[in-house]
Amino acid sequence: MTRAERRGAADGGDRVCPRAAPRRRMSAGIDLHAAADGMSVRALLAELRARLRARGLPEAACGTVEIVLAEALNNIVEHAYGDAGAGAIGLHAALGPAGLICTLRDRGAALPAPHLPAGRPPDMGTDPGALPEGGFGWFLIRSLTREVRYDRVDGTNRLTLRFDLPAPDNGNGNR
Repeated sequence: MTRAERRGAADGGDRVCPRAAPRRRMSAGIDLHAAADGMSVRALLAELRARLRARGLPEAACGTVEIVLAEALNNIVEHAYGDAGAGAIGLHAALGPAGLICTLRDRGAALPAPHLPAGRPPDMGTDPGALPEGGFGWFLIRSLTREVRYDRVDGTNRLTLRFDLPAPDNGNGNR
């Protein structure tokens, strides 16, 4: 490397410091958008999985993320937008050394309570035929994430999910 390359070009080129130690940084974020309907949510989940796999996230970890996001996204479709018709959902995902942070945004109805549901499993009873059809979503979400936060600002719902995940595979089986 020449001295000029290290200093950077006079026109403001990037400076290179050969003595700087490499730092582990958060990868560039992933931004995806979908209409608030079942097929669009499926496509968004498939695209996110492909991008996370391309960044070296193990298949099992991608499955965990997909389960949680499918629950949260379906809640947005069914409850935030419901019968209102068209709506949009945004997803920002950032993978870094501390795990994965996913933030979902929508402009549908707010949660009915000012706080997130507790996420307790429904009573299973003893009769398998009497098992509830739903009620497991928030339990799954809370069980498979490290942190869940919700807020609503200026008509926008924001749900942030933090996952503890293994370090990404660097492509040769090593982490």
